[in-house]
Amino acid sequence: MRTSRWSGPVVSLALGALLVAPALAPTARAQTTTAAAAPVDRLDIPANDDGLPGVGPLRRYTWFRKLWHDKRTAWATNVAADQGAVVLLGDSITQGWNDRLPQAFPGMKVANRGISGDTTRGVLLRLQDDVIALNPRGVVLLIGTNDLEEGARPDVVESNVRSILSALRNHNPRLPIILCQVFPSSAKMKRPSPLIKETNARLLALVKNDPQVTPVDTWRLWADAEGDAPIAEFPDLLHLNDAGYARWAAALRPVLEATGLLAPVPGTFAVEDGFTALFNGRDLTGWGYRATTEQEKAVAAKWQASDPNAALWPFVDAPVSFDGRTSSVDQRWRVIGDHIVAVTPPEGRKVQQLWTTKTFDGDFVLKLEFRATPYADGGVFLRGPQLQVRDYRLSGPYTTLASYRPQEWNELVITVTGETAVVTCNGEVIEKAFKVPPSGGIGLEADRGQMEYRRIRLASGR
Repeated sequence: MRTSRWSGPVVSLALGALLVAPALAPTARAQTTTAAAAPVDRLDIPANDDGLPGVGPLRRYTWFRKLWHDKRTAWATNVAADQGAVVLLGDSITQGWNDRLPQAFPGMKVANRGISGDTTRGVLLRLQDDVIALNPRGVVLLIGTNDLEEGARPDVVESNVRSILSALRNHNPRLPIILCQVFPSSAKMKRPSPLIKETNARLLALVKNDPQVTPVDTWRLWADAEGDAPIAEFPDLLHLNDAGYARWAAALRPVLEATGLLAPVPGTFAVEDGFTALFNGRDLTGWGYRATTEQEKAVAAKWQASDPNAALWPFVDAPVSFDGRTSSVDQRWRVIGDHIVAVTPPEGRKVQQLWTTKTFDGDFVLKLEFRATPYADGGVFLRGPQLQVRDYRLSGPYTTLASYRPQEWNELVITVTGETAVVTCNGEVIEKAFKVPPSGGIGLEADRGQMEYRRIRLASGR
C-alpha cells in the first residue's frame, strides 16, 4: 500500500474535475460529466493516499468503507449533544463497549468513537471531525493492533500516535489523555507478541516526561506467560468478552478519577473504637516529606546493623509538612475523594515517600486500604523497613493470594508486637514475622503506576 507523509489539514479531494477531450463519444462524455458532478462525502474514506496525513495502512475493504461512513455520519448529527464528553477512541475493541460504556463509568459523559477495523492512520484522518469537534473533557486512546495485522511495523504506530497526540495537545494543552497500551493478541491473528511489545515500548518512550498523557499498562493486564491474550477473556484472541470489559473498566477507573474526569464513588467509613485516624480523609494534615536528623541516622544505623537484610530508611533532605494542603508541593501526592493518591509519574518511574509527621513506639495495629493500577508499585514503611504494597498479581511478591482484588480496594492489617509484625491482606497472611525497629514513623511509597491509600488508622498497645 502506498503511503505518504503530510503535515497539513485533511482535505477531501474531488476527483472529477478533469477536462473532457472533444474526441470523446457522446456516451463517454455523458458518463464523465456524471462522474464529475458526483460530490465527494468528506466522511468517506478517500479513494487513495495522495495528500493524506500519516503513514501506513488505511483500510478500504467494502465492509469497512460502509462502516466508516455509517458511524461517522451518525456521529456528525450528535456533535452538539456530545460536547464536553470523555471520548473513547479506537477500533473494534473500543466500539465493542456498546451499552457497557455508560454503565462502566456512571456519572461520566462519554462518547464512543471506536470503529471496528480502524488503524492509527484512520484515527488520525478522522480526529478533527470525530473527536476535536466535541471539545472533549478527556480522551482515552487505544489503537494500533490493526496496523500490525495489516503488516505495518511498530514505528508506523508510533509515528501516527505522535501525530494524534500532537493534534490533541494543540487543541487543548490541558486535555487529559489516557493512553492504553496495545492489548495482547496472538500470532494466529497476525499480531505476534514481540511486535506488540515493541509497539508498546515505543509508545511508552513517546509519552515519557509528558504530564498530559497517562499511560495504562493494558498489556500486562492480560498477557499470559507467552505474551498472548487469554482465551477466557479474549474468546477470538482479539476481542474482549464481558469479563474482559469489566477488567478494562477497573483499570481505567482510578486514572479517570485522578485526572478529574470521573467523580470518586463516595463511601461511608467510621474509625473503630480504640483506633486513631492517621489520615483525616480530607487533606494531608499529619503527613509530609521527612527530614533527616543525626538522631534518626544513628537509630537507623544501629537497627540496620542488627539486621543486614533490612531496607534502608528513605529520607529526604528538607522537612516539609503538608498540613491543610490537599496535595504535596510537587503535586505527586493528592487527596482525591477520601483517599491519598500518588499519581503516575511522567518519568515512568519515580520513587517517592510520604511520611507521618509523628513517630510511633511500642506495639500497635495499623489498618489501611490500598488500590493499584495494573503493574503499579508502592509500599508501606513500618518505622523504616518497607512492606511491598503493589499490584500483587502482576508485580508480586504475593502473586498467589486468593483474596487479592486487582484494581480494587484491598485491606492490610499490620499487627506489631515488639519488633515483629504479622501482616494480612484481606484476611490472608502475607508476612508472619516482618522485622521492624522499636520506634519510627509510618510512610507510604509510590514508584511506577498509580498507587492509592485510604482509611489509615492505628491503635496503640494491642
